[in-house]
Amino acid sequence: MSLPPQPPAAACDPVTPEGQLGPVTPEHWASGPPSQAQPLLRQEDKGKEEGEETGVQGAWGTGTAEQRRRGWGEAAEAAVAEEGQVEAGGAGAAVGSGCPAGGAGDGRGGWRWLLAWLRRQQPQCCPCAAPLPRLAAHCCHGGTKMAALAYNLGKREINHYFSVRSAKVLALVAVLLLAACHFASRRYRGSDSCEYLLSSGRFLGEKVWQPHSCMMHKYKISEAKSCLIDKHIAFIGDSRIRQLFYSFVKIINPQFKEEGNKHENIPFEDKIASVKVDFLWHPEVNGSMKQCIKVWTEDSVAKPHIIVAGAATWSIKIHNGSSEALAQYKMNVTSIAPLLEKLAKTSDVYWVLQDPVYEDLLSENRKMITNEKIDAYNEAAVSILNSSTRNSKSNVKMFSVSKLIAQETIMESVDGLHLPESSRETSAMILMNVYCNKILKPIDGSCCQPLPPLTLMQKLAACFFTLSIIGYLIFYIIHRNAHRKSKPCTDLEGGEEKKNIINIPVSPLEILLQSFCKLGLIMAYFYMCDRANLFMKENKFYTHSSFFIPIIYILVLGVFYNENTKETKVLNREQTDEWKGWMQLVILIYHISGASTFLPVYMHIRVLVAAYLFQTGYGHFSYFWIKGDFGIYRVCQVLFRLNFLVVVLCIVMDRPYQFYYFVPLVTVWFMVIYVTLALWPQIIQKKANGNCFWHFGLLLKLAFLLFCICFLAYSQGAFEKIFSLWPLSKCFELRGNVYEWWFRWRLDRYVVFHGMLFAFIYLALQKRQVLSEGKGEPLFSNRVSNFLLFFSVVSFLTYSIWASSCKNKAKCNDLHPSVSVVQILAFILIRNIPGYARSVYSSFFAWFGKISLELFICQYHIWLAADTRGILVLIPGNPMVNIIVSTFIFVCVAHEISQITNNLAQIIIPKDNSSLLKRLACIAVFFCGLLILSSIQEKSRQ
Repeated sequence: MSLPPQPPAAACDPVTPEGQLGPVTPEHWASGPPSQAQPLLRQEDKGKEEGEETGVQGAWGTGTAEQRRRGWGEAAEAAVAEEGQVEAGGAGAAVGSGCPAGGAGDGRGGWRWLLAWLRRQQPQCCPCAAPLPRLAAHCCHGGTKMAALAYNLGKREINHYFSVRSAKVLALVAVLLLAACHFASRRYRGSDSCEYLLSSGRFLGEKVWQPHSCMMHKYKISEAKSCLIDKHIAFIGDSRIRQLFYSFVKIINPQFKEEGNKHENIPFEDKIASVKVDFLWHPEVNGSMKQCIKVWTEDSVAKPHIIVAGAATWSIKIHNGSSEALAQYKMNVTSIAPLLEKLAKTSDVYWVLQDPVYEDLLSENRKMITNEKIDAYNEAAVSILNSSTRNSKSNVKMFSVSKLIAQETIMESVDGLHLPESSRETSAMILMNVYCNKILKPIDGSCCQPLPPLTLMQKLAACFFTLSIIGYLIFYIIHRNAHRKSKPCTDLEGGEEKKNIINIPVSPLEILLQSFCKLGLIMAYFYMCDRANLFMKENKFYTHSSFFIPIIYILVLGVFYNENTKETKVLNREQTDEWKGWMQLVILIYHISGASTFLPVYMHIRVLVAAYLFQTGYGHFSYFWIKGDFGIYRVCQVLFRLNFLVVVLCIVMDRPYQFYYFVPLVTVWFMVIYVTLALWPQIIQKKANGNCFWHFGLLLKLAFLLFCICFLAYSQGAFEKIFSLWPLSKCFELRGNVYEWWFRWRLDRYVVFHGMLFAFIYLALQKRQVLSEGKGEPLFSNRVSNFLLFFSVVSFLTYSIWASSCKNKAKCNDLHPSVSVVQILAFILIRNIPGYARSVYSSFFAWFGKISLELFICQYHIWLAADTRGILVLIPGNPMVNIIVSTFIFVCVAHEISQITNNLAQIIIPKDNSSLLKRLACIAVFFCGLLILSSIQEKSRQ
């Protein structure tokens, strides 16, 4: 865009003090700020018409397209004209001219000019800007006008300089820096998460322990027995070790009672699982303990698989805390250390450091056991055991995390010496994680787990993306050299540039290679986040504040970005995007906060998931009913956009298709809608308008669909037989059966039908002009609208009260399919009956709504972690900053994947039927190859 010619220097007012602020720089206006106040991550939509409304009225007005591109409207033009600053050139010339040096500047001139102009304004009545409250519009003054202009200009400036492109560049830089920092940290501090599990952590809440950098799994009875089958575990030490023994045994058998003589050996055996756990009473580190350990070092004696030892408080107590006792303790530990080191070569050996005491609660005969003495004994044990081998690291593991746990809970002790039950249960669970995680490999137990080996499909995917990156780089270099040769050259004699620029069109091959190149880099980030041990992971912990405070934040942001809709029909495009956007943000907060443990929140989130499926039924029915387009191109486009990312993730992240349950759910329901409407007789709106009989025929189709849904919902056997057929079983099985798929499908079995029925009724009413959908008009007559609004509010609140008072999750899930539509319909009526509510939407929520599918899928691995069981930690030690950074990267990645999917859909799914059939044949061959590779992988794992 070229700027207007500069006026002479006299055009500027040389007297005003504002002229001293510096030259006016119109570059950021002339370059064309967005025509619509969008969220900070602005979509760069080049397809907007110049005459399109800006959505920001008031101080900037409407103006011409040229004026809007420069950030000015009729109101600004008139105000400048009053000051005598504008000549015949109008607003564009005023902005383009500025002060004498206005041809170039530092980007701050526009603000200086605005400030100068505002200071010269006298208080007067004026129409306020749209973003300000209506009450202020009755009588504005100079301050109000200044606030309105500053609001609009500030929003335009932010949106112009911080676009999606710049955000993605910033996200890429952040990923590279964070990856380098984590890699260097692991090289320096080590990559063994077991060390962190045994030595560091913090309490997230009561009884919830969070190890540093990894996730701890809570073992159930069956899991513990499966891990410890045919194992022998020995606990050696004093009364504190006995407490740890009892807590460990109760993980295997919760009915085991703490009874019998405390100062003697205590055996435990589970004959079914062949698990043997012994406690050996040795309260001091002396010759008796040494002899017990020495027996296990003999080759002929069966050695325990796990040995947990530790003692010190008895030595302090018996010898009254004397220094001679500490010296003797050092000697005894020194003599035992080689034996423990020898055992550690074949068994897991843990030395438990002494927990602190609560000195105020200690009895008189234990007053000599002070925390100072305990620290001295711990230091002695650590220094001796860690130096027991000269040339390598000690194999005896220091169980020091119990000290950190005790520091937080020892004040709850009964006698000041022994830990409360919750603390020792946490220590026992840590022991279970240290030993069993590498055996059972639970998804939500990342501590002590080795890297999973690469599968055959993952290796092939890595090769494919690597070749795509290399191919794109070669193509880019060739293309760039060709572009250089066609660059305009300067005519030295005439001083003019030759006009021989050749615009080289972007070929589909280049788009294809570029898309796969970007996708390969993104998939590498996915793998680093949730399969490699580069980044850290932490467990979720729910609090009311962690869920509701972010909800308030996004609500404020959504209201701030409030725009006028292009159309005012019920559930118009902007409104549905807004609906999907705020629902997706709420679901994301629900997942990262772990709010599924709070039943009222869980029930409301189930309604949001149902609302997505309601939109699926409404949207696809409306399209087929109005357009009558049942061609294969439409089907392939929808299926590709829904499933492309999930198929790639199934390969790269080694997960079954059903793992991303929502995409299979939406895909199946789309096919159900398509088959229902495409089967003979095909009934569409154009045909039905000519004969009302066809409306009855469509209702019969819908009734038959409802009957099939009810049959499959109450006949689990029939449902499982259908989806257990090959190759459907490969898509819908999870952990070897299709029960999970049946459960997910059954939870929202009616809501898609409700969406289709609502679309049919709404379109029929719209066709007969029963609805008033003009701008600002209520949807019905005032009396009917008021009644429906009142009824909708009551219904909405009634459902919320029922969901909040729900006590049994299973019973509520049984009722949910039938009653969720109540709140959905109530929301639609509340949102659409008032004309002013139907005429506005939140561009902030709508922006996220356009990438809601990508946000839902990507959260599994690059925002959450461990397949949604935990939280990804990019910046350890600061949860708030970590959430901000990881969220920023996550949103940028989701938006880029959305663009990649759209680009690939245009190339891979052509409109020409013959070409499309050839592509479908290639896709069928590709999926056959996937099935063969999947079978090979399953056999190799077995």
